[in-house]
Amino acid sequence: MSLIHNERIKLMANAIDRASTACIVVGLLTPLVSGTIEADWYTAASVCIWLSIALILHWAANRILGRLKQ
Repeated sequence: MSLIHNERIKLMANAIDRASTACIVVGLLTPLVSGTIEADWYTAASVCIWLSIALILHWAANRILGRLKQ
């Protein structure tokens, strides 16, 4: 039973980590590629928020992996 549990935990952690990667793409890489990064507070705040969400999701995925059973 622990093998099934571990695989489900890994699947959930991977999905959350992919969501964090998507946040980085949306929040940082998309503005860079489109050339819309300007020196205004709105863009800087948006990038910081997206990166913060990505870090929180990545942290959550690491915490979920801590629930793996022996």
